[in-house]
Amino acid sequence: MPETDEATTVANRALRLVEDVVYVLICVILTGGALGLLVKAGYDLATGADAGVATTVSGILDTLLLVFILVELLTAVRTTMVQRQLLAEPFLLVGMIATIKEIVVGSLEAKALAGKDPNTFADVMTEIGVLGGVLLVLAVSSFLLRRKEREPEESDDDEAGTTG
Repeated sequence: MPETDEATTVANRALRLVEDVVYVLICVILTGGALGLLVKAGYDLATGADAGVATTVSGILDTLLLVFILVELLTAVRTTMVQRQLLAEPFLLVGMIATIKEIVVGSLEAKALAGKDPNTFADVMTEIGVLGGVLLVLAVSSFLLRRKEREPEESDDDEAGTTG
């Protein structure tokens, strides 16, 4: 039996090392992507005068929202590495940021379509409405999750003490 316990311990250590290596590689990729997007946003800001202020700013906003998504994913991976458990909140935040990004992009698209193509405009407005609903669900989920995490742990002793 002791050989099995030792083999299990060695296997667990090896798997934990593999997990950590994978997580570190994911962090490197996310960091590289975020830095690359920041450079792109800076380049677009410096060279975007010809395209117009509104077009340049909307492109930069789109890029920066992607940076926020990557940074939140990086936070989620880091938290998973430190606490050795998967947390829902960072992923809810990523979902909210991604939804907001799509709402902003859709709003700019709707502005360009206003008065030109009523069917496509209606489709974009429907998409924005659905995204607004998704954002509301994600926000309520995040609120409820935070509220649950802040509640003190209830035990049988506490309940017995308050009922008697």
